[in-house]
Amino acid sequence: MSDIKPVLTGRGLSKRYGQVVALNNCDFDLYPGEVLAVIGDNGAGKTSLIKALTGAAPPDSGEIRLDGQIIHFRSPQEARDAGIETVYQNLALSPALSIGDNMFLGRERRKPGILGSVFRMLDRSGMEKMARDKLSELGLLTIQNIGQPVETLSGGQRQGVAVARAAAFGSRVVIMDEPTAALGVKESRRVLDLINDVKKRGMPIVLISHNMPHVFEVADRVHIHRLGSRLAVVNPKNISMSDAVAMMTGAMAPPAGTA
Repeated sequence: MSDIKPVLTGRGLSKRYGQVVALNNCDFDLYPGEVLAVIGDNGAGKTSLIKALTGAAPPDSGEIRLDGQIIHFRSPQEARDAGIETVYQNLALSPALSIGDNMFLGRERRKPGILGSVFRMLDRSGMEKMARDKLSELGLLTIQNIGQPVETLSGGQRQGVAVARAAAFGSRVVIMDEPTAALGVKESRRVLDLINDVKKRGMPIVLISHNMPHVFEVADRVHIHRLGSRLAVVNPKNISMSDAVAMMTGAMAPPAGTA
């Protein structure tokens, strides 16, 4: 990776909540076209790291760069405007709204001309067409009616909508927080396929997960997080799952040169 410049980096990131140290001089690197898994024990600071990178909880100190440029996101919307999309564990979907409405939630498009500028009419047909195209790109052909409420979908289909939304608007980075949590075997398989589909489109992905088999199946590199900082970055082809768990729990020291 030495000749390839990272897409997203963090250097010396620190974050405190009173006496609690969530991030402790943490570093982070995401390279083009890769799936980077972030693993760690409960309370290790994985979510704090993602919140720092996406503006949900800006760090107290440290430096974040996107494509080499220093950035200071103060809200998730600023990160979205910069092309960083996050699929949250709770999916951040509105169950009563339709699939198309959820895809464009917070960034609705208006009709061209006077209908949109003066009468502020939404371009529903255009949004539904784009939503259908994005779902088709990700292989979600089981969803026939873009107008159906999200609450009528299965868990796997909802995950698909959240991933499709991220893939549709994430021009630089897609971050996925526990995307297979609480899903069955079949639905989890589909989400993993979706991750691979997004990767094939050249989009770098950050995958936060406790599911070691899933991590070792799809990740190109594994960022091991411990006590608020990056302990090591390892190649999943070179270590075992048990060794990765041992490192993130402190039972084993990381290999030399992986910090």
